[in-house]
Amino acid sequence: MKELVEYIASSIVDHPEQVEVREVRGRHSTIIELRVAPDDMGRVIGKQGRIASAMRTLLKAAATRTGGRYVLEIE
Repeated sequence: MKELVEYIASSIVDHPEQVEVREVRGRHSTIIELRVAPDDMGRVIGKQGRIASAMRTLLKAAATRTGGRYVLEIE
């Protein structure tokens, strides 16, 4: 899942070299932490949060195949 988020984020930002994705495993779910350059924050979130919402939807759909629960946090 980490690779999926990294691929999507790197595709839409101006500074793909500054995209950082961490996976933090919890007891019941796994948190995917996404960090981008401050200039690219608006691109990742999108107008009214649409891109962030779409990324969360894709993550949720991919997680159903593996049977896990993932949460995306944009920092």
